[in-house]
Amino acid sequence: MSQKKLVTIAPMSKNIAILGAGGIASTHHRGYTRANAKVIGFVEVNQTTRAKREEEWNAPGFASFEQLLGNVKPEAVSICTPNAYHAPLTLEAVKNGIHVLCEKPLSLSLEECSTMISAAKEAGVILQTGHHLRANWYVQKAKEIITSGELGKVTFIRARQSHDWGGSGRVPDTFSTYARAGGGTLLDNGCHLMDLVRNLGGDVKSIYAKTATLAYPVEVEDLALAHLELNSGALASIENSWSSIGFEEGFWVYGTKGTLECSFTGSQPRDLKHYHRASQDQEWGARDSITYKVGNEGGHSGEIAAFLESIEHKTQPICTGEDGQESVRLVLAAYQSAKENRAITL
Repeated sequence: MSQKKLVTIAPMSKNIAILGAGGIASTHHRGYTRANAKVIGFVEVNQTTRAKREEEWNAPGFASFEQLLGNVKPEAVSICTPNAYHAPLTLEAVKNGIHVLCEKPLSLSLEECSTMISAAKEAGVILQTGHHLRANWYVQKAKEIITSGELGKVTFIRARQSHDWGGSGRVPDTFSTYARAGGGTLLDNGCHLMDLVRNLGGDVKSIYAKTATLAYPVEVEDLALAHLELNSGALASIENSWSSIGFEEGFWVYGTKGTLECSFTGSQPRDLKHYHRASQDQEWGARDSITYKVGNEGGHSGEIAAFLESIEHKTQPICTGEDGQESVRLVLAAYQSAKENRAITL
């Protein structure tokens, strides 16, 4: 077994603001704290949540971005609001010369994505999309193995992410309607996996998808399955659901010389297994393996550190605005496929 301790190099201190103080915002705050950045303020429209975060974070909360900018001057912001507000807040931030880490999905339309990307380039600021799997140690190790050629030619990628909203029995209001979320599990979870498949296997040629709403009384889908054909000729499968028991996440990459498997269910530890054959004369079921394991896969904190480092060194972010736009393109194509019951060529 190979073991490696995940090490994050803290960049120089930056003054940060967080826009939206819901659940995902806590992972951003934790990441900035670990990277020695200072959260000097945040925006949250819900007064109860705002008061709670002011006490937890020891930072002033404001009801609007305009109010925040009138009181503090952040160098960068994390946008952690409901999806519908990603584009307008990003545009307001870059107009003020502020670097942006925008949670996924980058926006709900390709046109808005393009506008956000262009505005950031014109302003000379960083725009990073919050696909945290880019900074996941196991994903990075898998990409290293694939790039080295050890896996041979990649033929199939399977990716899965599923949960049951912590057993609450309901979907939060911000995720249950088209007006606020723009889509269901395919958008919420699937956009991460669309980016994962692109990161490991390259661009996508066509997509065929099915969606359903079976577990909750919501407008959006709570179950989705998408089949992808990559430009390389490889195939991929993406599975998303809001009806698993607990939390499930995993990816499997199959090649002509080996297989990678990284799965996680509930509280079980996560690792990356690399299966291969040392000899072609083994029995059908026999295989050799290497196991990679770290104490912390580092995705959420890693993407924050990468964001700060790209600002400090003026380098390309770990997940660009263009990457975010492509995952949106794939999700929208999947919705079109499910609606029209046909494969969509990209």
